[in-house]
Amino acid sequence: MTEVLFYHLTESLREAALPPLVEKSLERGWRVAIQTASEAERDRLDELLWTFRADSFVPHGLDSEDGAERQPVLLTATEASPNGADIRFFVEGAEVSNVSDYKRVVVMFDGHDVDELTRARGQWKALRGGDHQLTYWQQGSDGRWQKKA
Repeated sequence: MTEVLFYHLTESLREAALPPLVEKSLERGWRVAIQTASEAERDRLDELLWTFRADSFVPHGLDSEDGAERQPVLLTATEASPNGADIRFFVEGAEVSNVSDYKRVVVMFDGHDVDELTRARGQWKALRGGDHQLTYWQQGSDGRWQKKA
């Protein structure tokens, strides 16, 4: 059974919330895929993961580059997962698919973006009837994740 976690951003932006979750996934020994809805966001996250912290970076690559299958973290705007990811992050309203292919799926959405919020609600409803363990997390006023469902 795949664990599906919905992360509702209310206090911080994706660029602040995503990298620490990716780092925790790597600490578990998991290979990671991050799927965006656009190549522009994929490329923006590529820059972010190199520079989000002054003293470190998240090792990663793009699905369009040679050696994508060897990347511990792969950024993609497609459903492909050449790196054999254990966990997949869907951001920017990317269409959630192939959930059963992963140990864990994270749907991260911006609560201030009406389109992302609407899409996430639809994805929740679609996945609720399946054979998955769904949980919903929302940021509290301190930016920490609180389990709501």
